[in-house]
Amino acid sequence: MKVLVPIKRVIDYNVKVRVKPDNSDVDLTNVKMAINPFCEIAVEEAVRLKEAGTATEIVAVSIGDKKCQEQLRTALALGADRAIQIETEETLDSLNIAKLLQKIVDEEQPGLVILGKQSIDSDNNQTGQMLAALTGMAQGTFASEVKVDGDKVNVTREVDGGLQTVALNLPAIVTTDLRLNEPRYAKLPDIMKAKRKPLDVKAAGDFGIDLSPRATLLKVAPPAERSAGVVVESVDELVEKLKNEAKVIS
Repeated sequence: MKVLVPIKRVIDYNVKVRVKPDNSDVDLTNVKMAINPFCEIAVEEAVRLKEAGTATEIVAVSIGDKKCQEQLRTALALGADRAIQIETEETLDSLNIAKLLQKIVDEEQPGLVILGKQSIDSDNNQTGQMLAALTGMAQGTFASEVKVDGDKVNVTREVDGGLQTVALNLPAIVTTDLRLNEPRYAKLPDIMKAKRKPLDVKAAGDFGIDLSPRATLLKVAPPAERSAGVVVESVDELVEKLKNEAKVIS
């Protein structure tokens, strides 16, 4: 079974995000970039399926400019067999990304598509669901456990009432939650081997998709600074402030 793993290049989660002075976007100047953490979990799950003998090939795919090849090489070092870059300089919304991934799904015909439930930059949590709708494939979102059983995949997902397990007919699309697994670190020999693994580059414009944005970014602003706390002298003073200033009690 072939497994397709879409990944996204994002600001490293350890880096403090800066906003441009004109509030037009996030400042990416000299910022460390990495694979989106949820996408890294997806890569790890695909590698585990291959190690278990369930998957035979792992294909990583990313959409973006030439810089995203760095993250694709990381995915190759982690265990992917080959990679595809859909090259574009544009910042695409979730629907356009899903449409491009649909074309790759049509070409590759994977038995399973595993992708992160959301990216930590736009935080939309839309692409996996949109891709499932476009391809007509079954979907299991927010997976905390994935088990392939013959021509089905059982996906355990966390819901408000506890855990829910859904059985999906393959081919299917699964989006990963944080508790699915703990990604491994790429070893130096694997990083060197990744440089020789195939990475195909396809132009986004060649797929015949209208990539015009459907959403407009108006402004990016940092969160408001938190005001300092107040030390009170007594319980009575605390109650008075909660009642008259914060107005959280009556």
